Amino acid sequence: MAETPPGERLYQRLARHLVGELSSGRYRVGDRLPPERELSQDYNISRPAVREAMIALEVQGIIELRAGSGAYVRRLPGQDDQPSFAITAFELTEARLLFEGEAAALAATHITDEEIAFLDKLIEDMRRENLQPKVTEEADREFHLAIARATRNSGIVATVEQLWRLRSTSPECALLHYKARNAQVRPVLDEHVAILDALRARDPGAARTAMRGHLAAVIEHLLFATEEQAIEAARKAVASTRARYRSAAHL
Repeated sequence: MAETPPGERLYQRLARHLVGELSSGRYRVGDRLPPERELSQDYNISRPAVREAMIALEVQGIIELRAGSGAYVRRLPGQDDQPSFAITAFELTEARLLFEGEAAALAATHITDEEIAFLDKLIEDMRRENLQPKVTEEADREFHLAIARATRNSGIVATVEQLWRLRSTSPECALLHYKARNAQVRPVLDEHVAILDALRARDPGAARTAMRGHLAAVIEHLLFATEEQAIEAARKAVASTRARYRSAAHL
């Protein structure tokens, strides 16, 4: 790949490179692109960066990501058809990790018993929501916003609200979170309990560590969301094959 222009991230460079490959005729409509692991090794970039590049191309309808199968060319880009980039789910979560970690530390010094009780209630709401067939994030969102409000800083509240708003307004974010929900990735209660325990102890350092640990785990959940779909597809295929052989054995 060519040198990365100032300010351009590796995933953006890879996305532009893949568009060039498609435009050059290397691939045809319906062709399967190299696997994610292979692209990561060939271009010496991280797998999250490869995933971000693929999501950017999928948003624009250039490729289609099929669970358990890979990325396929959906249409060939035109000469002037270059990918545009909004904030990705990985970028957003990285920003949340940095920002909300410090917000949690500040909240630990100001939070009231009433706010602690409200966070307790939200964890119970999350527990109930996790039992529902459809993945929902209402209690999770309110949990993080409640911590922001506990900082007593309106700038922090506005920033955290905007970070959550971007989850649904950025096409790249919305698509990857949609895939995560389809893979049944749900808020992890233990991670939220650890944050609450640190806030209850009024321990800024522990609150920062717990929040950063939680959001680092979210990045991992997003990375493996589609892989979980692939694993499930493989399990179904194996189960189907076994059932077919069992049926044949009884003929």
